[in-house]
Amino acid sequence: MLLQRDKSLLLMVDFQAGLLPVIDGGQEAVNEAAWIGEMACLLEIPVWLTEQSPEKLGGSSASLLACLNDYQLWQKQHFGAMAETEFREALNATGKTQIVLCGTEAHICVLQTGLGLLEAGYDLYWLSEASASRRPQEAAFARERACAVGAVAVTADMVAYEWLHRCDTALFKEAHQRFLKPRALRPVRFY
Repeated sequence: MLLQRDKSLLLMVDFQAGLLPVIDGGQEAVNEAAWIGEMACLLEIPVWLTEQSPEKLGGSSASLLACLNDYQLWQKQHFGAMAETEFREALNATGKTQIVLCGTEAHICVLQTGLGLLEAGYDLYWLSEASASRRPQEAAFARERACAVGAVAVTADMVAYEWLHRCDTALFKEAHQRFLKPRALRPVRFY
């Protein structure tokens, strides 16, 4: 049940500039996604982002992209990314089995992507504080529904510490100084 770096991929769904202004807690969700995204980049864990009809909803949040030094971007028309053949085949080719999932809107694109991942046999970890919707109740119901069929609700701290695994490495010391210690001083909102 523990996340492992060599098995993990971080998937961020539709953190798009045109959508975020109407999302309850949208900027907070982006901030949490950026934090765990930076951690994933440090630990060399693949970071994938999707965009739903970017010609209509805009591209991914500039503040999120600025935090990521390496990522793969996928455009989609289906609400669930797993319905996109190219995405599904590329994900399968990575050999990753643990998917940490977050994004907007939680009850639409994040949920449908998550259900598709579960159906395909992936271990799904729902990143609670980085998954949001226009109405917070819908984000909560989406997490509840995903967990009822096999997802595991997690926080960014849980994910980071499981990826780090131990405290006596140079990697942990760097992560602690850059990410963990400053984070301990700020509040986090859960959806």
